[in-house]
Amino acid sequence: MNDASQVYDAAVIGGGPAGLTAAVALAATGVKTALLARRAPYADNRTTALLGASTELLERLEVWPRCRDKAAALRIMRLVDDTDRLIRAPEVRFSSDEIGLEQFGYNIDNRSLVVALEERAAELSNLTRFDDEAAAIDPEDAIVAIRTGKGEQLFARLVVGADGRQSPSREAAGIKTSRRDLHQSALTFNISHSRPHNGISTEFHTAQGPCVFVPLPGNRCSVVWVSETREAERLISLGDEELSEATERQSHSILGRVQVEAGRNLFPLTIERPEQFASHRVALVGESAHVVPPIGAQGLNMGLRDAADIADITGNAISRGEDPGSPAVLARYQSARRADVASRLIAIDVANRSLLSDFLPMQSLRAAGMHLLGSFGPLRRLAMREGLAPTWKRVS
Repeated sequence: MNDASQVYDAAVIGGGPAGLTAAVALAATGVKTALLARRAPYADNRTTALLGASTELLERLEVWPRCRDKAAALRIMRLVDDTDRLIRAPEVRFSSDEIGLEQFGYNIDNRSLVVALEERAAELSNLTRFDDEAAAIDPEDAIVAIRTGKGEQLFARLVVGADGRQSPSREAAGIKTSRRDLHQSALTFNISHSRPHNGISTEFHTAQGPCVFVPLPGNRCSVVWVSETREAERLISLGDEELSEATERQSHSILGRVQVEAGRNLFPLTIERPEQFASHRVALVGESAHVVPPIGAQGLNMGLRDAADIADITGNAISRGEDPGSPAVLARYQSARRADVASRLIAIDVANRSLLSDFLPMQSLRAAGMHLLGSFGPLRRLAMREGLAPTWKRVS
């Protein structure tokens, strides 16, 4: 039975992959942690390409061994210009062995990842789970009071808001966000195919956005197909055979015969970021802190870095006898996340805009940039390392 009268060092609100990782990471550093989230099966069949730093974090947290066998290694990433424009970029191929790695990371279905995180969370003695949601979050000078949907009260010196795009935690902290609608949508689904993928992720750049085929175990891939919203709505309305044929055409049959599996999702794309990552005893992680289009596999990987940073900073603060929700500690988290998130948002936005642009000088610049990446080894290797994780020293 939960003892809700306790004061926790940190309370994590939200039980998606980023929230669960934050809760496990906090508890693993010795922080007395509450997790407030409904226990529910992951809702769909989406997958995530977990890049190097993310799998290293999950390994340290004793999560990765529980789900590694559900993941497919990503060894090569191909970028293919499929725009049919007058000025086209050359194909760029990134190979993990060029930077001394067996793979860039792994692609895994989110459901398996969440199960592994839930199993690990249940083992940690200083992590208390409340199978509920937050009805009210009230940051005060010295503490945050939280009332659950069932009417229980709990208190924490720090709240970690992992409660999604419409984050109640963010609202309670009075943090404003900027939002830009991209007028594109992402259709996600999984496929089986007749030819092996050989650990190669292929991203076709079309005039409406990228379409990426990311390996899954066996002869299967996850597909993220970004296009203008009206076209995405047309695609999701197709029957299985029609969508299978359209997908095989879009893949230029590199995977052979394609068969769409059950389960599709459609997401309007936006870029969102808060004015601050922490305020009034609330720190934001995951989509509470940033929303990006699925370009370059950055979304959840940034969320896991959020989780790692807030756990490190909170654990260090408590070990020094500091209040984990104090302005000084929150400022460290703000500093740790600002550059990483800003650089990723800018890079993703520029890549997307350059792909969509009909302006010939922009197309020429994009083609020249891709040529440079493909032909100049030091720049290509730098891009690969930076894509896996930011290279600057983390603030703790």
